[in-house]
Amino acid sequence: MISSKHTIAVVGATGAVGREALAILESRNVPPARLRVTASDRSVGKTIEYAGQKLALVASTPESIRGCDAALFCVSSEVAKRLAPECVKVGCTVVDNSSAFRADPAVPLVVPEVNASELASLSRPCLVANPNCSTILLVVALNPIRRRFGLKRIVVSTYQAVSGAGAAAMDELRQQAADVLAGKPAQPKVFAEPCAFNIFSHNSKVDLDSGLNGEEAKMITESRRIWADKSIEISPTCVRVPVLRAHAEAATITLDKPASEAEVRAAFADAPGVRLVDDRANNSFPTSLKASGGDDILVGRLRIDPTAPREADGRSRHHCVLLSGDQLRKGAALNAIQIADALLR
Repeated sequence: MISSKHTIAVVGATGAVGREALAILESRNVPPARLRVTASDRSVGKTIEYAGQKLALVASTPESIRGCDAALFCVSSEVAKRLAPECVKVGCTVVDNSSAFRADPAVPLVVPEVNASELASLSRPCLVANPNCSTILLVVALNPIRRRFGLKRIVVSTYQAVSGAGAAAMDELRQQAADVLAGKPAQPKVFAEPCAFNIFSHNSKVDLDSGLNGEEAKMITESRRIWADKSIEISPTCVRVPVLRAHAEAATITLDKPASEAEVRAAFADAPGVRLVDDRANNSFPTSLKASGGDDILVGRLRIDPTAPREADGRSRHHCVLLSGDQLRKGAALNAIQIADALLR
């Protein structure tokens, strides 16, 4: 567990995920003296606010991270590929938020609520990869069901906040919303399409043969790896929506064993990292705003797929789920900090 005895580096501290990591560490009362904040060359010499103090930003190099117990990498995959292995060499455990090492079989890909056992046998210092945000939310939300009934197939549509594309994308949504409301045209820069008052296919590159975009491909390969189950069928469709920081996902799932709606609901009773928000009488279910700023994945709209066959006792293998979670917290910074917690415990 990260404590006041540990020195933690936040690499890429000025970005959206880096700032969120600092906010979480501050809420845990990690003292400023135990933090090292690094950034790109253009930010070196500037300061960043933390716990009422101004922390000086230093260059992101192995030497600046030497002596730290753990480093939370909140940088691009290009920077992570170059820097992370060097930081491990100087004795620092690294948790990387980028996509650089997610497909590397030598690097554990971890969501603590699901496969924390991957961390138990690691020698320190080590390198651990943080999964894609959409994948994290999906596997945390569905893992209680998978453990109890097994999962055969997931058909999921995502409604992804612009925060997944970084702080500049969040600024773009704010500016475009103001411009459109003032009668001006939206000016896309981060995205190819206007993000204000618009929904569009996820902006990752599309494979010409499969038709999958990069986000969809990540959800398939990463979920299978985290669950250690190559047989599970996953069919995602990923889109961007004009929301600042919390993703939502709607999934229709096929179980290995039939279950009643009540049994599926009961699976979430003590599930770590999940909170049931499912009030039919008041039409109250997970939303991006309810999830924003929180640590839990909100789950609701639990129901048996109305098109699916049922057993004689009313059970079915086919159920529908709606979930929402904060992309910057559980989808990135918080998951990385939870991994560091486990490694430093």
